[in-house]
Amino acid sequence: MLLLFWRIFLEEVWKPGSFTKNFSWGRNSNGLVELHSIIRAGFNDALEDVPRTEFRERIKKSGHTEYIPINFFLFNRTIAGVDMICADELVFQALSWDHSPAFDKVALFAFLFSYVGKWKKAAAYQRRPALWANAYVLERVASKYNWNTKSVTADDIQNFVQNDPRYKAETSRKLATNLNFLLHIGKVQDFGEKRPGRWWVDCLFLALDRLIEDSLIDGRTYRTSEYINLLSHSKFFELTGGENLEKQLATTHLIRLYTALGGRDRLSEDAVRDKILQEEPQFQSMRVNDSRPRGATHLTNPRILKSISPFCADLAKKAGFDVISPDEMDEMQAAEFIRGRTESALAVLNEKGIRPNMTIEELLKITRGGA
Repeated sequence: MLLLFWRIFLEEVWKPGSFTKNFSWGRNSNGLVELHSIIRAGFNDALEDVPRTEFRERIKKSGHTEYIPINFFLFNRTIAGVDMICADELVFQALSWDHSPAFDKVALFAFLFSYVGKWKKAAAYQRRPALWANAYVLERVASKYNWNTKSVTADDIQNFVQNDPRYKAETSRKLATNLNFLLHIGKVQDFGEKRPGRWWVDCLFLALDRLIEDSLIDGRTYRTSEYINLLSHSKFFELTGGENLEKQLATTHLIRLYTALGGRDRLSEDAVRDKILQEEPQFQSMRVNDSRPRGATHLTNPRILKSISPFCADLAKKAGFDVISPDEMDEMQAAEFIRGRTESALAVLNEKGIRPNMTIEELLKITRGGA
């Protein structure tokens, strides 16, 4: 196993690719709203795979830059000879909700996880194009800094990649400044959270989407019982705050939910209805009038809350989850948005050396009208 590890390490090649292009994604306070808009435009607000050429044409017409989104954030796969960009959990989040700090975390995870698939003209290194960012977060931010981002700077990132033999490029400054920008607006410090929040739940689904689709490129399939090992080997847990008993139990429940909903097929209403009919031929479902997402929550831990399409509600219930209404989901989304914006404001003050005399809990209590 050790020899295999070192063989993989020595064969690993880091190249910046199109990540050295200008981001032009606005101010830090805007988060990744540009990426959110690009995903919506490229998929034309439809949760279904789209040809890569068609996606690029849509983005060009909208005046955005498409290279970084399609090469670093989204998943590519050649299906029946056509290069496609796949609808997965990141796309579901972008199409289901307005832009928020919660989306930024899932998007940052997609980037750092660095599984983007293959297309016809892709170089070998482009299948996992941001391994330098993945390594920086795992080896520096998590292991060395314990998720304290005060030491995360463009200079530190540049020093890290320049001194690593896996980095095969002449320049590194633009990569370093772009990654520094991305880590801070995506709040990478929150990735060190020990408890499974909503963003972590969504990232677990996204990780499974990417890992399973990536294996299909090579003709490999995995049994449900192998999913937890698949996550472990991908370093999903190290990238999201480490493992503990609560996360282990949550992972077990979420894998059951992921499987019960049909994996990536959960995003297709026709596929979900076919699955329900296969399992219960006498089942008669009603078309939903409210297209907003529902929430699947596990009774053993309210933190295990997964947003799902409304047509997935029956399958979620069969998997042992309770389903909450769109209005309840909207209320929770609004609360998370307020908390996220308040945290951002406090972080800016902290960076400027201004020490607030209130905690975030006290500020939130005031904004909610509490006494």
